[in-house]
Amino acid sequence: MKKFISTVLSLLILLSLCSCSADNSVQKKEMFKKDFIDLFDTASSITAADESQQSFNEHFEAVYDELEEYSRLFDIYNSYGDLVNLKYINENAGASPVKADEKILDLLEYAVKAYDITQGRVNIMLGAVLSVWHAERENGIASPESARLPDKSVLQEKAKSADISNLVIDRENGTVFFKNPDMRLDVGAIAKGYVCEKISEFIVENNIWSSALINLGGNIKTVGYKYDDEKTEFSVGIESPSGSDYVCIINASCGKTAATAGDYQRYYTVDGKKYCHIIDPETLMPAEYVSAVSVVCNDSALADSLSTALFNMSVENGKALVESLGGVEAVWTDKNGKVYYSSGFEDLIR
Repeated sequence: MKKFISTVLSLLILLSLCSCSADNSVQKKEMFKKDFIDLFDTASSITAADESQQSFNEHFEAVYDELEEYSRLFDIYNSYGDLVNLKYINENAGASPVKADEKILDLLEYAVKAYDITQGRVNIMLGAVLSVWHAERENGIASPESARLPDKSVLQEKAKSADISNLVIDRENGTVFFKNPDMRLDVGAIAKGYVCEKISEFIVENNIWSSALINLGGNIKTVGYKYDDEKTEFSVGIESPSGSDYVCIINASCGKTAATAGDYQRYYTVDGKKYCHIIDPETLMPAEYVSAVSVVCNDSALADSLSTALFNMSVENGKALVESLGGVEAVWTDKNGKVYYSSGFEDLIR
């Protein structure tokens, strides 16, 4: 899957030791954490309250196995034996319908909704364009002296295959088909947030933990309160693009989620100018409206999608979009370090 390191979404988890339970007669649980870097090609972690290290380890393994399945299914760069994942679909769905796992069908159906919600600013069918940028960025990072921008005419030609209406999801037959054989999927703008949401559901439905914080490459999702104590909120610090401070620290418990899109962590330089990894579907160039935008709501998939969409919009237009959606708040930091809040965001700040 397209490289997404944890610093792309610049959210720092602030963990502090607090009381554990609303019932003081119950022995306090401990908070345990495991970091891992082998899924979704990004640095991630899971933190949860559990009875012991052994109990946490056992629960973690169940969650990790579920995460690993999603990671392999949604991978556009690697194959895993006979597994039909997004890489396989990219290589074959232009010729004939491909039978796909239900998890993939669910993701693609959500992606179509995300396209509508974000007014086309998040388009998973922009993969052919993004692959050109990916190649140039990788080359520019490895060999700065030969760094260059993609040819605009090449980008425009690749963009002809980005019409999401040519993505055919057949639920009855469980297949995916590309009407245009040049189409390519890239789910980098939604996948980790989407999986964050699904994993939180998995944790709750299987009674694994009642107090947990999931961090997939900076996409944050909480389950319950810290230590199962209703008086103890999970706290998330939203880092300033300058890296020297925090824009704010927010309370984020009981299903709250946060995601950030920014230009200051993942980029390459051409002729002294930095070009970030987030590409505006309209211009086919890296967006330059703001340095960062963070979204907070109760749906991690939506937060991930919106953070990218808002990064590709002016603050004014972004605010209008946020205000049109219920239960969504955002904070922007512009190129000069000025901070803007949606109408209810400041109520989240500690």
